Amino acid sequence: MKNIIKYVARILVGVTFIFSGFVKGIDPLGSTYKFTDYFHAMSLDWMVWSAFSLGILLAFAEFAIGVSMLFNIKVKFFAWPALLFMVFFTTLTLWIAIANPVTDCGCFGDALVISNWETFFKNIVLIILAFIIFHYRKTFETKSTIKLSNAAGIISVIIYFGFVIFSYNHLPVFDFRPYKVGVNISESMSVPADAPIETYKNTFYYKNKKTGKVKKFSEQNYPWQDTINWEYESIETKLINEGYEPPIHDFTMDTPEGDNVIDFFIHDENYVFIMVAYDLSKTSTSEISKINELALWAGDNSFSFIGLTSTAFDESNAFLSETGLPIEFFTCDEITLKTIIRSNPGLIAIKNGTIIGKWHNNDIPSPEEFSNKFLNK
Repeated sequence: MKNIIKYVARILVGVTFIFSGFVKGIDPLGSTYKFTDYFHAMSLDWMVWSAFSLGILLAFAEFAIGVSMLFNIKVKFFAWPALLFMVFFTTLTLWIAIANPVTDCGCFGDALVISNWETFFKNIVLIILAFIIFHYRKTFETKSTIKLSNAAGIISVIIYFGFVIFSYNHLPVFDFRPYKVGVNISESMSVPADAPIETYKNTFYYKNKKTGKVKKFSEQNYPWQDTINWEYESIETKLINEGYEPPIHDFTMDTPEGDNVIDFFIHDENYVFIMVAYDLSKTSTSEISKINELALWAGDNSFSFIGLTSTAFDESNAFLSETGLPIEFFTCDEITLKTIIRSNPGLIAIKNGTIIGKWHNNDIPSPEEFSNKFLNK
């Protein structure tokens, strides 16, 4: 029984750490954004510069610990960082669950989003398993399996780094976000008729004009009509049940006048190209000539080609003047743009509201490449 418990603990911890490290590793920019959120929430803005490096380091450390556990490689050594990891993150996630500085801890990237309290309870289970591994850390390795385990571990790490490098220079090899290819934006923004709605409990506080004392009332009995005896003081609103939130929300295409014109483009039966650049001051212009070529070709073929940014319109106009891009920019929330595509700039193409293609700045297609893939079928 003892052997079963310790081996099950090792396998479960190994699989969990590998999964966590892998999904974060193949989305290095996503990990960077999450670290940045944490730093802002903790008033550690001076550490934002290290977000990318820490994201890469954390993901690899998790993956390496997971590989050591799963393939039984130097468990005696890796039991220490595994336990220290769980002690630190269990404490951190308890604070996150209580203070709620971020709505998603990001422990499994975008692959599996769980609540802050669910994350804490998950870590309680993992820290127990880590303690079991630590207690039996000297009893795992056997000479007969060392060579095979080491080979499997090395191959896993090499493959892992291949995925990470590819994902950074192109796009994540697996897209777990709501804006993946094949998604219909309009459908993903809609709310089903029978979807649950948010419900709140309101508590009212009124001051008695005669005694000066403040009394608490519910929605059923608050004295809103009795203005002779009571004076409104304040209201306390508490969320009771969360309503349905569609996969795609907060996605807008705002004009300088403040009009949201998203419907015009997501219901276009023709091809629509959208250059996404969440911050034009940080946007790479290394491949701007390819974007320019594709935009001119799109215009010649009556295809819409627009830009989306969170940058102010005067700055976007200056960017257009500098680059010569024949497009019009609309604005959208920066977080939404970072979610749409992990590249600045990046390019997506939609038709009838369905995302048919996404390209990193390093992979902008030529008109011929786009035609061969989508038009010449």
